[in-house]
Amino acid sequence: MDAIINNYKADSESVYHTWFLNNDERLKAFLSIRKSLQKVIAEIENGMFGNDFKGSSLETVITAISEQKQIFEGAAHAFFWKPKLRIPDIYENEPNKKAFGRFLKACLEATNEDQIMAEIHKLNGLKIKGLGPAVANILYFLHPTLFPPFNTAIVNGFNALFNQKKKLGSWEAYLEMREVILQENNLHRSILSKDLGAVAGLLFEIGSNRQVIEENAVKVISNEQEKQIKANAKRHKEVAADQQEENAHTEMQYYLAKLGQSLGYKVWIARNDHKRVWNGEKLGEFSIKELSLPTLSPAVFETVSLINVLWLDQSNKIVSGFEVEKSTSIYSGILRLNDLSLSIDGTKGHFYLVAPEGREKEIQAQLLRPSFRTLESLSIAYILFKDLRCDCEAMCKFGHDVTVLKKICKAV
Repeated sequence: MDAIINNYKADSESVYHTWFLNNDERLKAFLSIRKSLQKVIAEIENGMFGNDFKGSSLETVITAISEQKQIFEGAAHAFFWKPKLRIPDIYENEPNKKAFGRFLKACLEATNEDQIMAEIHKLNGLKIKGLGPAVANILYFLHPTLFPPFNTAIVNGFNALFNQKKKLGSWEAYLEMREVILQENNLHRSILSKDLGAVAGLLFEIGSNRQVIEENAVKVISNEQEKQIKANAKRHKEVAADQQEENAHTEMQYYLAKLGQSLGYKVWIARNDHKRVWNGEKLGEFSIKELSLPTLSPAVFETVSLINVLWLDQSNKIVSGFEVEKSTSIYSGILRLNDLSLSIDGTKGHFYLVAPEGREKEIQAQLLRPSFRTLESLSIAYILFKDLRCDCEAMCKFGHDVTVLKKICKAV
């Protein structure tokens, strides 16, 4: 087992490197998913949830999960409303909808494993049609040391590694898998992690036939060789695309940092981005070393410190905040900027989403959500990559303060 784990960790294109060690994006996902889930619960409790997955607050949560690299690709499928089959039956069936909301709330507020297990057995006992252990993907983002993610590839990897025949779609199968996963993870904790995302990634790679082990070698050689080649090619393409996106993200932070300094502001770069390099310069060289916001609660400070770029005046008052959204959730970026706006007492801040041209319509749609239109504390504009890239030098030369961004920003 140690050799299998070490091979998994040595593969630079495995999800261990492309997702699990990508701490910045993972941390943001945990924060935004918890906050978005609170909205799902509130809408269910207040009778405002609606009768479809599309456009719902639940779609926002599941989309944020699906964006977490290859391991969660397709996580939304189990929650799509399939009216002909009446599954999952949590949209038009009010008692089921309420039960699902109570389950989510109880798990969100739970402080130990026994409480969550009791809620799982209670939910499973209701036999809600089509509502299976895909919900475990939500549980993972609430309690990552207790509940592993769950999908077809993970089940296949589990069956291959442990010579089992567990089936998808059963809470019983998931809980039996979980017990084995916890035991194995504890045995190999020193080379894996307390966070079950690491071991789930290993099972995903085996189930996807990207990592060949003795138990699946014959199958891979005889039936899956072509698929493995395609899977490797696909992953290589995805990793290359991820790197391209990361480069664009760093580039935009560089322009924002350079512009902020030119306008006379102090600049804060998200704490996990200080080592990123663009144009031969580390982003951390543009940033103040510590962000001091003593009036914020620890939870809000944690969120604000991860905002991609902040501009502060000489008295350390936040003037402007920027969230660079390459492929991550626009909704999550708006929530982080809202947390920032609420932390600036009595000050009219300037808040911007910075995104590629291809996401402009998505930004407009999110900013037109009724829940954001009614937020008095929040006024967000957006800036497209191409405009910041093209006009940064001119703004550095001729701008005097944050208002220079009015030349390139857009609002809805």
